[in-house]
Amino acid sequence: MENRMTELEIKISYLEDTVDEHNRAIYKQQQQIDFLIGELRTLREQLRNQPDNEAHSLRDEIPPHY
Repeated sequence: MENRMTELEIKISYLEDTVDEHNRAIYKQQQQIDFLIGELRTLREQLRNQPDNEAHSLRDEIPPHY
């Protein structure tokens, strides 16, 4: 019985480490998502503030390799 209890404690310890690792990864991903949302807002604001006469088609632009 003592051996079984020790094995369960070891498994719980590994599970706690795994949960902590996943929590850190999720936290980092949420920070990245928040940053990207901010960047998207900035780009949308820049688009809104761009005068209409500057609108152009991608066909008007020459690719850099030409």
